[in-house]
Order: sequence, then structure tokens, then C-alpha cells
Amino acid sequence: MKPDTKVDTMKVLVVDDHEIVRQGIKMVLETDPELEVVGEAASGDEAIEKVRDLGPNVVVMDIGMPGLSGFEATRRIRDSHPDVQVLALTVHDSEAYVFQMLQAGATGYVVKRAPAAEVIQAVKRAFLGEAVLHPSVAKLLIKDYLTRVERGEESSYDTLSDREREILKLIAEGRTNKEIAEMLFLSIKTIQAHRANLMRKLGMHDRTELVKYAIRKGIIGLDEA
Repeated sequence: MKPDTKVDTMKVLVVDDHEIVRQGIKMVLETDPELEVVGEAASGDEAIEKVRDLGPNVVVMDIGMPGLSGFEATRRIRDSHPDVQVLALTVHDSEAYVFQMLQAGATGYVVKRAPAAEVIQAVKRAFLGEAVLHPSVAKLLIKDYLTRVERGEESSYDTLSDREREILKLIAEGRTNKEIAEMLFLSIKTIQAHRANLMRKLGMHDRTELVKYAIRKGIIGLDEA
């Protein structure tokens, strides 16, 4: 008997109100053996049901759908299944859409014009809980920060050490634990400890909140968007 060579896969639910788009996304994702599309949904309501029934790791979520929007579907999924990550994949890259989706609890935001390889990597990073932002989306968040600066909004990260600020900046740029460890010549365990300390000091509950805080407070600069 041949040994079992099957690898564990990341289970993905694809949500979009256009069947041809869902099929296209499914075809792209399943070119990677580590990804398995376990189901599809054509609406926000159906997405919530499929999450409950199929137990995906990542939900690839459209925003503009009839009935329950991607915003509200994301909020409800994250409330009831906090271990399920939601990655927005949409044609919209306006400020209103980006901020609403991130506030709803999405781990990342990718536009549909992104290359197939980028979408695949975004799903994998979302699975790991890493914040994923398309470059055009990151620029919008930086623009929001500059507006806050013009209004005189104060930064509130003065309790962080220099090392913590350095790591927080790298997190905001989308670096993984492994990448940060290699760049700073530290162990992955040390980086994980710093992440935990950052979240405790800032009162954050997950990595996505940490990234949004870093961008909002200007720890990441325009040239790093």
C-alpha cells in the first residue's frame, strides 16, 4: 500500500453573487494544493449558513451583494465564529468600503484586479491571521492618517519601547513573524512575545486591530504603503 501523501488543506468558502466569478475564484484558488474550496455562497445570508455547516478556515467575501451585504455578513461571521478569517475580495477600493470592511472584522482587503498569485497568497496569510492589504488600500489608510495629523490628533503609542515600535511598523507593512524574525535577527518565539505584549499594552484583541492601529497612528509611512 502506498503511503498517504495527502497534505492538510486550508478550507475556503467563496462568497459572490455572480456564479461565473465564484467559479473563476475557485479555479484560481484550487491551482494551489494547499487550498480547498469547500463551498460557495451567492449572498451574505447564505454565507453565514455555509460557515456554520461547512466550517471553513477562510471566507473570501464580496461586498456588493443583494440582501445582506458583505459588511454585515462579515460582522456576523466574526461575531459567531471568531476563528474564521474573512478576506474581502472586491472591485471596490474606495475609503468607505475599505474602512467599513475592516471595521466589520475582515482580516484583509484585496481587489479583484490583483494577480492570481497575490490572491492565493492573501488567502494563505489570512488563514494565519496575518493582515493583508492591497497596495491601493494601504494608500487609502495612509491618507486617512495624514488627515488625522492635519486635525492635530495625538499619537497614543508613547508607552511602547523602541523595539516594540519597530516590530509594530513591520507588522503594519504586512511582514510575517518569520520575516520579522529574520530581519531583526530574533527568534520567531521572541517576535510572537512582542506581538502579545503589543496587543496587551494597546488593548487590542487580534492582529488585524494591531495593524489598523499602526496605520492610523502613523507608525507606517507613505513610502511603505
